[in-house]
Amino acid sequence: MGPGLSSILTRLMLREGFADISLRFGGILTLKTLPFVLLFPVVVGSLAYGFAWITGLVDYVHTSGSFIWALMGSVIYQMFAGTLFGVISSAGEELGWRGYMLTRLITAGVPKPILTSGLIWGAWHIPAILLGSYYSGPSLGLSIILFLITISSFNFVISHLRLSTGSIWPAILLHASWNAVIQDSFDLSTSGENAYLWTGESGILVALVMLFAVWVFSQRSQLMQHKI
Repeated sequence: MGPGLSSILTRLMLREGFADISLRFGGILTLKTLPFVLLFPVVVGSLAYGFAWITGLVDYVHTSGSFIWALMGSVIYQMFAGTLFGVISSAGEELGWRGYMLTRLITAGVPKPILTSGLIWGAWHIPAILLGSYYSGPSLGLSIILFLITISSFNFVISHLRLSTGSIWPAILLHASWNAVIQDSFDLSTSGENAYLWTGESGILVALVMLFAVWVFSQRSQLMQHKI
């Protein structure tokens, strides 16, 4: 909630108003993003965590019943219910990150504003990693580097959704969907001494999959711009 509250206080102190926060829904452009918003974390999790489970790099946390059905049930529940429940906490961040910081960096003419905002977003989490309370793997230095790669890659995707739709809602929903599916489904289904080395937001496999996702997303964005 901190980034959102900070942005609101800054707006009030500087008398900037709230017109540019983009709380409007965005109409058909926002609706078109919903399948992507819900499925993106599922695809990332399936590739990264699935590979780690199959190869034995980490352990799958067994539950009663079939492995596939148990995992599918958890993922589907988090896709919808988890995303819905997470909207408030995600809005508390997005109002600050994509609702304020990103647009101000662009307006100020800061070079590579999306990359810059992603690194700032990642750096905001580093104290928690150093304290061992957030995705702290065997090597703190490596965890921080991988986390910055993952979070900057995620920021690339989420920022383009926010800018292309003109609405903050796709960013809020994707953030909520990511937290629900990755953290509350895939992370909780994973254990092992090196779980945070290979999986999680500071994991090698998640970072690699996210880099690939950015490449695919950027290629698709360039193709759409070319067609237009």
